[in-house]
Amino acid sequence: MHDMLAEPAKVEAAGEAESAAGAAVRLSVARPGDRGVIVDVRAESHVSGHGVDVQELQRRLLEFGFVEGARIEVLHEGAIWRDPIAVRLDDMRIGLRRRDAEDVWILLDAR
Repeated sequence: MHDMLAEPAKVEAAGEAESAAGAAVRLSVARPGDRGVIVDVRAESHVSGHGVDVQELQRRLLEFGFVEGARIEVLHEGAIWRDPIAVRLDDMRIGLRRRDAEDVWILLDAR
């Protein structure tokens, strides 16, 4: 069913590691140093892998400040499987699992 949902414009494939400026990508594929603006938060992927239901995950992301228009920068990624990631969200620093970051779409700035 998730395949039928509309994707944001100019979306890169989730498996691609390279991110292009001006493209909307999942936060989970962004690399350290990537900066941009959040364009969408949709808790829909890997429903069983989060440990909470979709509505609860979306509520948690929104409460942390993952809202449309917020500035974000990837600061660091873990050494094992690049997980978790550390991001600067406006003026806060937040650690986030990649599987949760899949539900946040960002529009990257030009480098």
